[in-house]
This record gives sequence, structure tokens and C-alpha cells, in this order.
Amino acid sequence: MYIKIIFILLPFLMFSEDLIGQSISTDTEKILTSLDSLLAKKDAFVIAKEKKIQELRKMEKKAQTAEEQYWMNKVFYDEYMVYDSDSALSYIHKNLNLAQQMNNPLWIAQWKIEQSFIFSATGLLKEAIDALNDIKVNDLPPHIRTDYYGQLMYLYSHYGQYSGSDSEQSALYYAKEKIYRDSIFSNIPNNHPYSLWYKGWQYNRTPQAKEVEEELRQVLACSAFDSRKDAMNAYILAIICRDEGNEDDYFRYLTLSAMADIRSLNHDIASLEELGKALYERGDIDRAYSYLNYCLVCAQLYKNRIRMIGISSVLDTIHRTYEQKNKEQEADLRQYLFIVSTLSLVLLLAVFYIGMQMKHLKESRKKLDVANQALNKHVDELELAHKELAHVNNQLQSLNEQLQETNNMLTESNYVKEEYIGYVFSICSSYISKLDEYRKNINRKIKANMVDDVKKMTDGSSLVPNELKEFYQNFDAIFLHIYPDFVSDFNALLQPDKQIILKEGELLNTELRIYALVRLGISDSVKIAKFLHCSPQTVYNNRLKTRSKAIVSKEHFAEIVKSLGKIER
Repeated sequence: MYIKIIFILLPFLMFSEDLIGQSISTDTEKILTSLDSLLAKKDAFVIAKEKKIQELRKMEKKAQTAEEQYWMNKVFYDEYMVYDSDSALSYIHKNLNLAQQMNNPLWIAQWKIEQSFIFSATGLLKEAIDALNDIKVNDLPPHIRTDYYGQLMYLYSHYGQYSGSDSEQSALYYAKEKIYRDSIFSNIPNNHPYSLWYKGWQYNRTPQAKEVEEELRQVLACSAFDSRKDAMNAYILAIICRDEGNEDDYFRYLTLSAMADIRSLNHDIASLEELGKALYERGDIDRAYSYLNYCLVCAQLYKNRIRMIGISSVLDTIHRTYEQKNKEQEADLRQYLFIVSTLSLVLLLAVFYIGMQMKHLKESRKKLDVANQALNKHVDELELAHKELAHVNNQLQSLNEQLQETNNMLTESNYVKEEYIGYVFSICSSYISKLDEYRKNINRKIKANMVDDVKKMTDGSSLVPNELKEFYQNFDAIFLHIYPDFVSDFNALLQPDKQIILKEGELLNTELRIYALVRLGISDSVKIAKFLHCSPQTVYNNRLKTRSKAIVSKEHFAEIVKSLGKIER
């Protein structure tokens, strides 16, 4: 009874903890596992990035002219843009100087926009606005004008984040962000690299969102997810899916965006930060902490002050959640300790009770042992008798099988003898009739003094071949009557491309007749040669040729042939 109580209470002890993260689907869990694996290899991406930069250092020395230096600086900026803000700013300053030296206003505007981007990303929002003040937007071509409005959109988005999500000031900043988004949409050319990104933000939560969503899905279907552009496209598609209530695709594309950011070493990473926050809201605290901690390290390396503030706030909340969870676990442990102590007392009582029962069982077993010994003796005797009976039965079964096989062979032999005896008597009778007719025919021609005709009849060479041909036809017919499947069974022993194909009107040919005689038990080549009216060498060559085409063992070929064919009765 006490044991039953213990087993009833154990499940409550084992499964009393809260189940966390059950709202996440299986598909989402799989792709998050892939993201975890990718994060474990993050150092390898850093090594590859630094190696690529070192290779570019070698190429930098080859730039001689100002324009070559300008484009080389742009290559370095592209590598550092979202990887190292200090290095990116350094190359921006170099190219601004070169653009001013070459008096190229479009280049100056382009690098002012890039400078504003780095200032915005690192939290220097005042400096970011100052960098854009001198740009005359109406003089810019569509591509650079789009980048200009895109930077303003990015800048005021950061202002909104910095002001706090619920403040009046943040609402004004987000309103300005929308104004610049509208400006982008009225200026953006179709071939702009981030056209889908801007279209996604413009059409989100509108009837046109489905069209943009489908376009994004098609582009991302063949994406390697290893560039900042892939990350941005996947991120906006995730936002569209979230706002449509499609949570599985929201997590899928947000994760793919994060994976693209990790592969491209984007330290201004937004997707993984949002993913960490979303997972925290759904109770997956461990993953949320891991992802946000990675984002915090990236923000510190990139000197992104705004992200550091936001991430630190969330991590602080997670720490408090961990502390609360630890307190709850301590309370649970105290409860479990009380339960375990109670169960230990119950277990001691159960052990005492079991000890008493064991003593009674020991006495009962002694009595049973005596009875079992006597019973085992009888069982051994019965088992011995059973083995002897089984041995005799096996011998009897073996003899029965041998007898059955012998009977089958005798039956087949008797049937073949009956068929061929009737066939021989019929042939003999036919030849006697033919011989008597031949004698009478000769006798008539002699009496009629037709000696020349007699000579022609007796000198002709067609008599024996004709008789042999008829003899073979009769032999073939009676053999195939007894073994109708012989030809197909025989061909099954030969290679597919070397099987025997009979001519029209043929029942058997010489090769098949040789082995037909083998099937009838005539294996001697001399006897076969006499039967077929050919030389023993011919028979030997035919048999050798046929064995070379066989797919079975050549040594056992003749024995296998003796078992071919089913008797037709």
C-alpha cells in the first residue's frame, strides 16, 4: 500500500515545473535550433571577415590615382559599414576629402548621407542631422535622393526609439519618419537595391501588402541569407507576416534575417534583438537572454548607444525574471524537501512491512523447494522421453521425405518409359510397314524389268536424311509432350543474349536434343552421338559451347538440366 502511494506522488514531483515556450510551433523550434548552431560558429565569420580585409589591404597599395583611391576606400567602407563604425567613419572622411578635391558634388552628397548613417547608428543624432544640412535634395539624381530620404527615415526612427515608445515626442518623430517614407516612395527608381525594403514599409497593413509579400517571398526563396540586403528583405517580410497574424512565418523570416546578419557580421543588428524580445514574451527566457546578449556585444563593438540602452533595459528585465524564477524554484525545493522527507518516513515503514513479508515468504519457499525438486525430477524424465520421441520423429520424417522423393523419381521414370515404349513400338511398326512397302515396290519393279528405277531407289541419298528428319520430329514431339516447359526452363539457365531461339517449325535443335537426352538420363557423349547420327566430338563441342553460355555453375550444369521441365500428364 505504501509503495502505491509513492508511485502516485512521483509524477507530481517530476512534472510540477511550469512548461515554458509551448506556444512556439515545431517548425519554429527547428529553425531556431539552426540559428543556435550558427551563433555557435560566430567566431569563424569574424576570422573570415578579417582575412578578407587583410587581402584588401594588399590591393589598397596598388591604388595610385585619386579616383582609384576613392573606389578602394568605398570597398573598405562597404566592409566596415555595419561592422566597425570607427573604421567606416575613417573611410567616409577620406572619400569626402577626395570628393571635395575632385569637386564632385554628387559624391560629396553621397558620403554626407553615409556619414549621417554612421552617426545615426552610433547614437550621434545631432551630428547625423548636421551632416545632411548642406545637401541640396532637388539637385540629387533619383538613386541618391532615395538614399537621402531613406537616411532621414532611419534617423527619425532612431529619434523615436531614443525618446521612448509612449512619449509625445516619439509620436512626432515617427510621424516625420512616415513623411520621409512617403518621399522615398515618390522618388525611388525601380532598380534601387532596397526598393523591396521601402515598398514593404510603405504598403504594410494596406491592401497592396499581399502583392509585396509575394514578391518578397519569391526573392527570398532563392536567397543565400548572407548579406545585409537579404537580412533587410527578410526582416520587412517578417513584419508584414506579424501584422497579418501569421506568427509561424513571422518567426521564420525574422530568424532568417538574423542568420543573414550573423553571416554578414552586421553589428547594427535589429532582427536578432526583436527575435530575443519576442521569445522573452513567449517564455523562452534562455534563448532570449542568449540572443540579446549577442546583440549587446555587437552594439558595444559598433558603439551603437541607442541599441545598448534598449537592449540593456530588456536584459535587466530578464535578470529580474531569472531572480523571480530562482525564488520560485527555492520555494518549490523547500516544498519538495518536505514531500521527500514525508516519503522517506513512508519508505521506512514500507521497508519494515516488506521485511516481515519476506520472512513469511522465506518459510513458504522452503516448503515449495521440496515440492519443486520432486516435480523437477519428473519434468526431467518427461523431457528426456520427449527428446527421444522427437529424435525418432525426425528420423521417421527424413525417411518419409526420402521415400517420397524416390516415389516421385520412380513415377516420373515409369511415365517416361511408358511414353517412350509406346513411341518405340509405334516407330518399329511404322518402319516395318515402310520396309514391307519398300520391298513390294522393288519386287514389282524387278518383275516389270524396271532395273534402272530400282537402282535409282537404292542409290539415292535422300532416304536416310528424310527418315532421320521424321525420327527427330517424332522424338521432339514426344519429349516436349512429356516436358512441355523444357525449352523455356533450359533458356533460363543461359545468359539473356545467348539463349536459344528456334527457327519457325522447329521443336528442338541439335543443341537442345543433346540436353534432352541428358534430361532422359543419357549423359555419355558416345551414346548421344550414335542417337543423333553425328561424331562424339561434335556432341562434346556442343556441350562445351552450351556450358560456356550458362549463368549457373558449369560443373553442375548437367545435373541441373536433369531436373528441368514439368511432366505433362
